[in-house]
Amino acid sequence: MSRRISLLVAATTSAVILAFLIPLGLLVRNMAADRASADADAEARNVAILVSSLHEASGLDDAVAAIDARSEATTTVVLAEGRHFGSGEVTAASADVRRARKGSAFTRTTARGHRIVIPVLTSNGTDVVVTDVSNAQLRAGVARAWLLLGLLGGLMLVAALAVAEQIGRRISTPVTRVAEVADQLREGDLTARAGVEGPAETKALAIALNRLGERITELLAAERAAVGDLSHRLRTPVTSLRIDVDSVPDEALAERMRHHVANLQRTIDAIVKDARRPVLHEMRSSCDPVAVVAERVGFWSALAEDQGRVLTPQLAQVSVTVGLDAADLADVIDIVIDNVFAHTLEGTDFAVSVSTTGEVVLIVVHDLGSEPPERIEEGRSGLGLQIARRTVSAAGGILEFHQDPSTGTTVTISLPLQSS
Repeated sequence: MSRRISLLVAATTSAVILAFLIPLGLLVRNMAADRASADADAEARNVAILVSSLHEASGLDDAVAAIDARSEATTTVVLAEGRHFGSGEVTAASADVRRARKGSAFTRTTARGHRIVIPVLTSNGTDVVVTDVSNAQLRAGVARAWLLLGLLGGLMLVAALAVAEQIGRRISTPVTRVAEVADQLREGDLTARAGVEGPAETKALAIALNRLGERITELLAAERAAVGDLSHRLRTPVTSLRIDVDSVPDEALAERMRHHVANLQRTIDAIVKDARRPVLHEMRSSCDPVAVVAERVGFWSALAEDQGRVLTPQLAQVSVTVGLDAADLADVIDIVIDNVFAHTLEGTDFAVSVSTTGEVVLIVVHDLGSEPPERIEEGRSGLGLQIARRTVSAAGGILEFHQDPSTGTTVTISLPLQSS
């Protein structure tokens, strides 16, 4: 906006300055030409007065030379008998001299400038005074005047642009700040509020944006409260199902039902945990993924040991930062590792590795065993992994899930490095 205002002012000011300077420049040029012509005309008339007063050719020659030396115009006197003297190159045979001897004084424009011709009647006949002004004399001082006018116009344009820049900032800065607050709201900072400043329209926009932020916070809180309440209500029937499963006489059927109930319980727990996640907890934070993974591997290693699993950590010995909160990354790692415990047989080994490649951190969880066919068909890409995928995606990363009955399952989490 500020740039457009500056361009508009520059275009308008340039048009005004040109409309002012072009006629003024032409006026200066005409005034310079008129001044030079007037000086030459005055010189020609002074010489004409001398010619009419002095009859001695020698004295006249000296007087004309003295007058001619006081200006840049060149004056020539052509006597009636044909002789001529002065600094000009006019002779008695000149067409202008013959025209003047007919009794008319005139001024005409030549290729070299202006020529002023004045006839003088004497006792010896008609003498003619011819004064020439060159084009350079007619334009004397015009270039300098035009340069000064151009500088003046440039200064006026710079001053106008400076004023336009200040006005543009006063108008655009509040709008930019409102846009920054809108970006903060988009990134998850629902406490961000725009300052009510600037023109009336910008103030109205800031007020509307602040109300929108408050409304989003209210709706999100209401939605999560409703989801949390719904999830808690589901716990009771799940508990009843677990009790009923224990009374099923068919052990194979009971085991399958326990597996389904366990999956349902994990799904409900994931919903509750995701619903309770604070908005500011989802974005705008950072952590060291190597440290977080190391801490979670230590947490799960006890359970792995109880189940006879070999947990192999392969952690890069570097300190890097990703744009994801430590608690959120820990939740993602827990979801992925919990899938290994939930969907593989006890004693199945798995590995957790962290490495860096280019501008990306790779976190890989790979179980080294195969699964029962029925569990492979059920798959692992349930709600827990969907929540993990959404959390990783919010930080600009990617979660990829690959399942192979012969080699096991690999979950790869790639997160972009955050510049320090």
